[in-house]
Amino acid sequence: MGALIHRIGPLVGAALLGGCIPAAMSPTPRATAPVASASAPSTARDDFERRSLGEVVGGDARQTWTLKPVTADARAVTAGTYTVRPGDTLRAIGAMTGAGSEAIAMENDLAPPYTLHPGQTLRVPAGLYHRVAAGETGIGIAQAYGVDWGEVVTINALGEPYILRVGQRLRLPAEARAQSPRAVDVAARAASFTLDIDDIATGSQPALAESGRPAAASAVPKHPVTTAIAAPAAFSGRFRWPLAGPVIARFGPLAPGKVNDGINIAAAQGTPIHAAADGVVAYAGDEIAVYGGLILIDHGGGWMSAYGHAGEIAVQRGQAVKAGTVIGRAGASGQVQSPQLHFQLRKNRLPVDPMKQLPPR
Repeated sequence: MGALIHRIGPLVGAALLGGCIPAAMSPTPRATAPVASASAPSTARDDFERRSLGEVVGGDARQTWTLKPVTADARAVTAGTYTVRPGDTLRAIGAMTGAGSEAIAMENDLAPPYTLHPGQTLRVPAGLYHRVAAGETGIGIAQAYGVDWGEVVTINALGEPYILRVGQRLRLPAEARAQSPRAVDVAARAASFTLDIDDIATGSQPALAESGRPAAASAVPKHPVTTAIAAPAAFSGRFRWPLAGPVIARFGPLAPGKVNDGINIAAAQGTPIHAAADGVVAYAGDEIAVYGGLILIDHGGGWMSAYGHAGEIAVQRGQAVKAGTVIGRAGASGQVQSPQLHFQLRKNRLPVDPMKQLPPR
């Protein structure tokens, strides 16, 4: 690795910034590239100049977690017990006590299908609980309270497909307990909020009604998809290379405090980026500054792929893509100085080494 870094020093130096996040550093916010309006369409020259400056062409103009403001009106619940009555369900008990059904299940070591028995005594865990409203996203809720969404996922034992339900009560982390919504500077809290790929993968779906169904993906969405999207039913387990080029930074530790969650592939500016497998676009934008233009594709079965530093994004959220579909073009957006692609594969939220999943060259 030492010889490799020495030979391609400038590229790897950039990759260390764009392909991994130092353990003690948060990404630096970056202005989002303006989206061309119908009254002032961008020209090919405009797009070329923007890509040359590291800006991103294309992507969703507004992300789902910005569409529904969240009111930080969580309810504090004290610890107690509840005796199950005939006809009770875990969700109904959560509504009556103010605690989340997921938190009650964890507190009492209950497992699906959460069968209850009349006379059974349940412990109700203390905490601050937010009641999910229609259209709210996990990211939006976490942002409203200034807490880490990944921690909310953990303490509520949330799992696939990470779609919240209207009326669901989410237990918030302990640091939110001392926050008084009336005393919070919402603008300052939002400005300090940072995102990572896992946040978007698990917290960007708008909440559905209890009986609601997520929307099916479309090969060519006519309008921006602002509802929850159904994940692919299954995945074959086979990936292809997103583009050809030398791997300039590999998966794993790169330097003290720096870990690469994927690989970085050198590419000429404008090189087409291909979908690594069939799937549904879960995100297309540049809200994570370190990666610049970023595309996330949900492949089903817990698999997700990520494509960072794109100079151009050619897909949008909710779009169904096939393996090999051109989803964007390589660039030097985000915290890199030369054109390249940062490519990740994740299984059940955890990054895995793409080199072990991609076919040999």
